[in-house]
This record gives sequence, structure tokens and C-alpha cells, in this order.
Amino acid sequence: MMRTLLFAACIASGCATASRDDSPLNTGAAPRDFWSGVSVGLKSDDAKNVGEQFQFQADVNKLMDIIINSLYSKKEIFLRELISNGSDALDKVRFMSLTDPSILGEGEAAKLEMKLIADKDAKTLTLIDRGCGMTKEDLINHLGTVAQSGTSSFIEAFQEGADVNLIGQFGVGFYSVYLVADNVAVHSKSNDDDKQWVWESTADSTFSVTEDTDEPLGRGTKIVLTLKEDALEFLEEERLKGLIRRYSEFINFPIYLLTTKEQQEEVPIEEGDEAEEEDEEEEEADGAEEDEIEDADEEEEAPKTKMVTKTVSDWELINDAKALWTRNPSDITEDEYTAFYQSLTKDVGEPLTHTHFSAEGEVEFKSILYIPKEAPQDLYNDYYKKQANLKLYVRRVMITDEFDELLPRYLGFIKGVVDSDSLPLNVSREMLQQNKVLKVIGKKMTRKALAMIKSLADAEKKGGSDESEEGANKEEEEEEEEEE
Repeated sequence: MMRTLLFAACIASGCATASRDDSPLNTGAAPRDFWSGVSVGLKSDDAKNVGEQFQFQADVNKLMDIIINSLYSKKEIFLRELISNGSDALDKVRFMSLTDPSILGEGEAAKLEMKLIADKDAKTLTLIDRGCGMTKEDLINHLGTVAQSGTSSFIEAFQEGADVNLIGQFGVGFYSVYLVADNVAVHSKSNDDDKQWVWESTADSTFSVTEDTDEPLGRGTKIVLTLKEDALEFLEEERLKGLIRRYSEFINFPIYLLTTKEQQEEVPIEEGDEAEEEDEEEEEADGAEEDEIEDADEEEEAPKTKMVTKTVSDWELINDAKALWTRNPSDITEDEYTAFYQSLTKDVGEPLTHTHFSAEGEVEFKSILYIPKEAPQDLYNDYYKKQANLKLYVRRVMITDEFDELLPRYLGFIKGVVDSDSLPLNVSREMLQQNKVLKVIGKKMTRKALAMIKSLADAEKKGGSDESEEGANKEEEEEEEEEE
């Protein structure tokens, strides 16, 4: 079209020239003479002037500082991220062992577990998992590239026909360790590499990868954090237990913490200690001397012992709770529902009622909701205060318990859990995107909660007792079918 218009303009220009010269248009003229004096310009995308290109320059130190301190509001998040990464690595090696059982190995290496060690003297916190481990190339690519995720690559490789739900192996979450650590060393051994390697960095612009001459891992990863002075609280046993039970209580794999305790032990009395014991015996009452003389022969034959206090270390299983919402409701007893409610809410009483449901289709999630028997005393005193009654999980990892978008405020007395594989997360697990998926989950949960309350009212009118939940679920299924 553009060419046609330009050609017409040129002809008109030629005609105008001819009329001014009072001479007829010579259409037989050579093309060069015809187009002489005419300037033609065509716009083409290929003819764009390409200027000199430059790359954005970034100060790695400042970039790491932004990532570490801006994405996470609480220092304690680092432990959740490390445990989640370890769980992903264990999930990966378990999945791979389905086709090749030899990958797991034998003995201790075959145990899919995580261990946590706090060393107050060295000011180090160590997390060990028996997952898939990493080769030298994996350490460089996954840990040396910010936001690189080995799990993402793994899912892409097994995307067709593989049902694998992993959150992220050493993505941005790994760098949350620098909230509490000055130095991080990652020792790792993979079945795909004959050597064991160690990656080390201090959150500056450099890191090192060298062959590891430390204790052989067999298979898996050991992360050693040298804690900052203001983060030594994370070496306390009770603090670590609380964080594991808060964020990672329902992880599929056992998490053991090396704990220390004092106990009394009977040991033989040495020569120096025996002299002290004799001095103490001389200070005893004179009335006991005759009895001592009579039993002298027996005491000489029996070895002398004393009780001493010793500090012993032992592995303690921390996450012994099971994710009840993942089971079929028909296989769960009322006692189990009550025990789960008491564990979840720290309430010694029983709930008034509960509902256990799952949603499938566009949005998938599972949930258990409870109504307590007694309303909290400050239920409507702090109406606009964030409630901590609902815990939001993504693949059994707790994201937050201060999230008001799932249920309206007037249902703030309802307690429970919701776990979804469909929730999209941005770079931080604790920053949820406000989108359609979350709104759909909140809408369905609100409908279920109101149906649970309505069923209680109907049961009270009819004088019934426990027909409520079945009726509520049936009504909800009918409503959902109508909406679809």
C-alpha cells in the first residue's frame, strides 16, 4: 500500500513538472530520468539504527543485602527455608529410587531424615540431610546463581507423567541464611560425582568450591552456619524446637535435634576420691562406728562407687505430628480430630464441631475447620486485629498464621488449617500474591464455614446431634454443581 501511494505521488510530481514546462509527459523515458530529483523513503524494521548496547551493572554486595533483608521480615525464616530445601532433596532422591532402588544405598545412608546440631562453643548451627546431594557443577550453578532452583529444573525434566510437588531446592530462600550467619559452608556428596565438595561464602561477591576432606557424607548435604553475635539465640534447644514445630511440624521426613541433658550415673571411686570419702566418714556421728566395723569385711570385698552427674547427648525427634488433613475423612476417628484440634490450638477442651473437606479442579486445597465450644473473651474487643486462628500451609510447610483474607472478620473465631498446592508464591514464601486463586480458596472456605454453622442450627432445631457435617457437605456439593 505504501509503495502504491509513493508511486502515485511520484507520477503526480512528474505531471506537475511537465505542465510547468508545457511539454507532454515522456513515459518512455529511462527510469533513471523519470525518478531523477525524487527522494523516496521506506520505513523498515530491519533498517533501525542499532546503538551500542550495554549491560546493567550491579553491586553484588548491595544486591545480596537487598535480597536478604528486604524479602524476609523475620530472621527465624531461615530455618524454615533450609528444612524445606532439605525436604525437597529427600523427596527427589525418594522419587528417583522408585526406578533405581540402589540410589538409596544401605545402612545409615538409606534413612531419609534430617538432623540438626547446635554447637554453642563454636557458635555454629549444622543441618544435615540424606537427600540427593549436589555435584561440583550443581554447587556452582545452584548456589552461585541467585534465584536458581534445582527443583525447578528437576520438575521440568520429569514434567511429563511425574507427580512431584517440590517447593524449591536452593532458590532465593537459601540466601536467607545470611540473616543470621556470617559464613556459610555447604558440604555435599551426590551419587553422580565420585568426590565430595564444599561450597563456602560470606555473602559477598565471591564464593569458593573445593574438594571436601571433611567427614564423608555418603550421600546428601551438610550446611554449617557460623552465626552472628546477635543470632546466638538460634543455638538454644528450646528455640529450635519451637521453630521446627511452628513451621515444619508436618514435613514428610523425620527431623532430629541433638539435645543434651544431665543424668545421674554410678561410677567407681578412684584413690584420690576414696581419701576424701574417708575424711567425710570420720565426721559422721560416733554412733555409726560400731556398724561400720561389723560391715568392714563386706565393704572391702565390694567395689566402692559414687553417683556423679554427667551430660549426655541424644537425638530427639521433633516433628512427630501427622498432617491429618491429607488423610481420607472416613479413615479418621473423632478422637483423632479432637487430638489434632488440641495440638493445633493448645486448647484442652473439645471442639463444638468440625468440617473436613477438599477442593479439586482449577484450585486444589484441603482444609479442616473447627468451631470451639466457648468463644474467646476478647472476640470482638480487637475486631480489626489480625487473627492467628487459621494456619496457611503450602505442601505441608507453614507460610503464615496471620492471614485475614481467607475468612471474613466475623468468622474470626473459627480455627483450623488450609493446605494448597495451587497457591502461587513469589520469591518469598511469606509474601503471597493477591490473585484469583487465593480469592477462590477464601470463597469456598467461607461457604463451608457458614454451612457448618447452619448445620448446627438445623440440628438444634431438629433435636439432632451429629448429622450436621454430612448435611453441610451435601448442601455444599449441590451448590457447587449449580454454580458450575
